[in-house]
Amino acid sequence: MAFDYGTKRIGIAVTDPLQIIATGLDTVHPMHIIDYLKKYLETEPVERFVVGEPKQMDNTPSQSAIHVKRFASLLKKTFPAIPVEMLDERFTSKMASAAIAQSGMGKKARQNKELVDNISAVILLQSWMQKA
Repeated sequence: MAFDYGTKRIGIAVTDPLQIIATGLDTVHPMHIIDYLKKYLETEPVERFVVGEPKQMDNTPSQSAIHVKRFASLLKKTFPAIPVEMLDERFTSKMASAAIAQSGMGKKARQNKELVDNISAVILLQSWMQKA
């Protein structure tokens, strides 16, 4: 399961048991994420959490990195049996917007922040699966 963390929304993606393809699952407000995950984990197995790590072009942490680190710590504390892995998320939002544009969706879809966050999470998870 992968997360594109934002202070307003968290894009969530999951993969099939064979880890062949990543799929967008949902977009959840950070205030509701733990309850959402507890409910999800009642019915679905999750091997690990992959969290997008925001970095600047020079590889230093971006301004939002502190929020993401807090989120990763909360995941570790709340779900200690599930490993948390950080993955560089540079360009995922741009790649998501480009993917939406190439899909033929209109300008309104490209401006839908929830859709962009969700596809960013898919790109993160797909990147992790290719790397693993």
